[in-house]
Amino acid sequence: MAVPVQNQLSQLDAARQLVLADAGLYPQIVQGILPIVGANAHLELRRWGADFLAETFSSPQLAPQEKERFSILVLQILRELLELPAEDDGVVKSVIQTAASIYGSVIRYIISNPHDSPTWDRIAAIKSNILRRWDTASSGVRVCCIKFAQRVVQVQTPGIVADPRRSEQNEVSLALVPRDHPLIPPSRLEPEALGLLDRLLNVFHEETSDPIAVDATLNCLGILIRTRQNIATRIVNAILNFNPFKQANSISPMTIKAKLQMKSMERTTRTVLLNVLRRNDNGPFAGRIKQYIDRLMNARLEFFDEGSRKRGLPSEPTDGLDNAKRMRLGAELPDRAAPPPLPPGPISHAQLFTLTADRGLSSFDVTQLPLDLIVRITLPVLHHIDQEALDLAVSAVRSRIQMVKKVQAAQAQVPTQALGDDEEDYEPDFEPTREQVLNQNNNLPPEDPLLEPPDLALGPFKLPQPPPLTPEETQQIGKGTISRVFSMMSVLDDPSASKRQKPGLNRLAGGNYDKDAWMTLITRLATRAPAGLEESDVADIDDQGSNTAVAKENPNRSLSDGIRETLWKFVIEDFRVRIPIAISWLNEEWFNDRIQSQADKRLRKSRYEYWMLKFLDSILPFLDAKDKVLIRFLSEIPALDEKVLERVKGLAKDPERVTLAVNALHYLILVRPPVREICIDAMEDLYRNYEDARLPASKILKKVRPQVLDEIASNPNNATVSAPPPPPPLLVNVKSPTPIASQSEGKENLPSSATTVNGEVMKAALDRVAAAG
Repeated sequence: MAVPVQNQLSQLDAARQLVLADAGLYPQIVQGILPIVGANAHLELRRWGADFLAETFSSPQLAPQEKERFSILVLQILRELLELPAEDDGVVKSVIQTAASIYGSVIRYIISNPHDSPTWDRIAAIKSNILRRWDTASSGVRVCCIKFAQRVVQVQTPGIVADPRRSEQNEVSLALVPRDHPLIPPSRLEPEALGLLDRLLNVFHEETSDPIAVDATLNCLGILIRTRQNIATRIVNAILNFNPFKQANSISPMTIKAKLQMKSMERTTRTVLLNVLRRNDNGPFAGRIKQYIDRLMNARLEFFDEGSRKRGLPSEPTDGLDNAKRMRLGAELPDRAAPPPLPPGPISHAQLFTLTADRGLSSFDVTQLPLDLIVRITLPVLHHIDQEALDLAVSAVRSRIQMVKKVQAAQAQVPTQALGDDEEDYEPDFEPTREQVLNQNNNLPPEDPLLEPPDLALGPFKLPQPPPLTPEETQQIGKGTISRVFSMMSVLDDPSASKRQKPGLNRLAGGNYDKDAWMTLITRLATRAPAGLEESDVADIDDQGSNTAVAKENPNRSLSDGIRETLWKFVIEDFRVRIPIAISWLNEEWFNDRIQSQADKRLRKSRYEYWMLKFLDSILPFLDAKDKVLIRFLSEIPALDEKVLERVKGLAKDPERVTLAVNALHYLILVRPPVREICIDAMEDLYRNYEDARLPASKILKKVRPQVLDEIASNPNNATVSAPPPPPPLLVNVKSPTPIASQSEGKENLPSSATTVNGEVMKAALDRVAAAG
């Protein structure tokens, strides 16, 4: 029993929803629906199948490899649907769109399979059928044929090969086709593509252009201009020679449909050329394209801007007078309407300046309009206003103001009253003198001072000073500012090589407002700004064996130390990239210490040494054998001492990092003469106490201190020093200043075992075991 068509369509719609939700189901769904939507199926099923195939092959979710595989499977069905007599236009349009989507995939398959002639015969038959419909089909089918022709031209012309070794990742074009291909030789494909291109461009040279075909062609040519440089010149020349308004003079009368068609062609042409100009505004066609767009705009104003045209003379006189008899009769235009009189009673400013009797205009609230819109309206109106009408309006307002002043003056006059209350005492010839009026005013009751109007004269106003901030508030606000600056530092780009200033004494620090400028500002705020204004909270460096500086716990730590702490954390997060920031910062610290020591000889505390050792202790555990960050850091910091070299020698305890320690000391021996001797002493210590470092260290000592090798060669017992190793480095805890190493104090060290070559490493290991026990 056959399944009804509606049920089949509902099932197919459910399958379509599945593949839209999960693209991995495309292989099963596509192969399952092909037998259902063939040429022998019902019309509704053919429509659904053609639409689904067009949607499938245009979907970006389907992988290119899957599209190539499916395109071979659907070729026969597409051919049968196109060859059906009197096929539905909806089916034909979807089939042509599908053919345009799979044409490149089929050509790629033919390139890889040069002997599959049946597949090439199917796609060639489909192409011939579509091109035959181009001139005779309906408008919708013709638009699809134009898109297919554009795709054929794009595939059958040479393109850019990005990587010749990976042909599957390159765009399908004639450049991928071998010259000796048996089915699609380039000598046959390229002339066919150029012929189709001429057929596409022929729409611009016809006397009566079809607006739909012109718009479709223009929309397709933009892709060819962008991807095919060898034919872009021909396409741009054809567009520049096209006039969308060439039919304006031949159409009479000009209907609304014709206007809309010409406006659509003009807008599409201008959009395509603007996109070309935006991609290459300095190209060879830039000047011509700009001139062409200007001509299009002028032509559009000429044909479509009705407001700019002059209005013809009316067929009848507008004022009841004939123009031919006006001068002879001496008639005059009727007078302008007089402004309405003012209403009785109190007058507002709005009523005073209202010169129209229209209630709608007088009740309109102008304050609802934005100020910029009022300015744009007022200026053109004042520019085109009639001078005579303006003078009349000003005179009317002036007369109103004079009348209001007279009324107010009359109301302010003191009324003259009779001295008696009876009617018989009335004397018409009696006029009170000035003295009598003054005496009468003096007899009035005194005025209440509370009822007197207040004095509205205001003096100069000044904002009150804000309340002073507490030290806690100041520190909190400073920390917030610092955090915002450092958050901005993470998004700023590093200055380019062209903008980077050349090093030298005459350069400006932070003159480009880039990342380097902000870092210079931050480091100098931390070092120079509070210099001499606060007490240092860094303990004196212990000269009797301590290897690091210890920070005292201070809850009210200064803002500058907060900047230093944040700067240290910022550099440590990515110290390999931000090592220049650390070097610049430590140079500023050293310079500040020198300046402060010159100003006050009693200062013995060194912030430079504290933060330098802290930074060095932070990065040493993360260095590997091939790291060059340590060498750069040691070579560019301003001062070195034995404490730094002790940490460098400590790297030799790790056999994988012996080379790093030896190379760092060797570099300092070569490039830093002031510390040459202590570096040679450190190298000698490496040679004597570290077995893994003897071979590389001996090569250097042979050049700088050969007597050490001679001494050890003559007395091998001196090769290893029996002195106890230095204690492990003190680790500073931020919350508790007690060094971690001090926790093992009071524990008895186990006796060392038999003498070994690397006695120091064994001794330190036994100490840690004893501390743990």
